[in-house]
Amino acid sequence: MGHKILVTGGAGYLGSTMVPELLKAGNQVTVLDNFFYHQNSLAHVCHDTNLKVINGDIRLKEIMTAAMSEADIIIPLAAFVGAPLCNKDPVGATTINRDAILMMLELANDDQAILMPTTNSAYGSGNDNNFCDEESELHPITQYAKEKVEIEKVLMDRKNSISFRLATVFGMSPRMRIDLLVNDFTYRAVHDKFIVLFESHFKRNYIHIRDVTRVFLHGIANFDSMRGNIFNVGLSEANLSKKELCEAINIHAPDFMFIEAPIGKDPDQRNYIVSNEKIEGTGFKPLHSLDAGIQELIKGYTMIKNTKHGNV
Repeated sequence: MGHKILVTGGAGYLGSTMVPELLKAGNQVTVLDNFFYHQNSLAHVCHDTNLKVINGDIRLKEIMTAAMSEADIIIPLAAFVGAPLCNKDPVGATTINRDAILMMLELANDDQAILMPTTNSAYGSGNDNNFCDEESELHPITQYAKEKVEIEKVLMDRKNSISFRLATVFGMSPRMRIDLLVNDFTYRAVHDKFIVLFESHFKRNYIHIRDVTRVFLHGIANFDSMRGNIFNVGLSEANLSKKELCEAINIHAPDFMFIEAPIGKDPDQRNYIVSNEKIEGTGFKPLHSLDAGIQELIKGYTMIKNTKHGNV
């Protein structure tokens, strides 16, 4: 028997890929989204009678109270994601990324399961050797990461919660984001054929968007054994530097040129190697490789050439 699942931000980059799979698994899904980007990214599943859509703001208590009332699982995806968007509207970012989630946690009853995406960005510049697991000290750099860390601490005070610290997500989605690193670099390879790298040795971990959906389904299926835990979620074979990422893209976009700048700093100072051993120990393994994702993006970018698909 399926669950009654509330997905906030369900028409966004992650949600528009996740919601169809939640429906396919036999769940009743309510999507609460303010359709900030004027997207129709769930149009292809509107025929499903198990889908309910609410156009509303997660910051409004009466809307959240009503939306949460019948849910046995809550997946809060609604957020201002990434440093550039948060810097553009820091007040809006705090009210959505922090205040609205704190309100949701107060409204949730003890029996409601919450599976929440947090972020590898919490590790910031890593430790002395840049290796990070779930027990590593956190060094969030950006407002986005700092507020995610704050929320995660409150989330983990509940017994019925799971935090998935997602690696940098990549891959095509009905509500596309070009500003994410793999998506961005591949877009530049296809359309600009050129990029200048600052601090090209900085490493990061990556995960395909469809594997993000899969880990949430895995968490739902194994909730009793996984609850109360934080899990890194990424490709263990893809702890790559920016230069290594460009080399991987170059295999499929041979005209792509990248140059390492001898001076200058990257405004994004994240640099870490992430262990995914804990989530793999639960039986979860990603299915989508970075290489396959790059090929997927190259196909997708034959259809996309504009800036409306970024967050800023």
